[in-house]
Amino acid sequence: MNIKPLADRVVIKMLEAEETTKSGIVLPGTAKEKPQIAEVVAAGPGTDEVKMEVKVGDKVLISKYAGTEVKIDGEQYTIVKQGDILAIVE
Repeated sequence: MNIKPLADRVVIKMLEAEETTKSGIVLPGTAKEKPQIAEVVAAGPGTDEVKMEVKVGDKVLISKYAGTEVKIDGEQYTIVKQGDILAIVE
């Protein structure tokens, strides 16, 4: 199933950030904060007022509690407005 976002919405997939303490202990997923870096999977066409700045494949930094989480075909995605994207990570 394909997701085609409308207007200035962007479909992203969160990237798992493996966290290791200074002493080398790997923290389990439940002990970590929600990751804020994601990869753009699909982007809408934009609107007359909002030009799309991101494209598929970009790695982006998003607001901590932004978006709506959806599960499609067993994969977890988040749909956010482009305004919730803080920066493109290069």
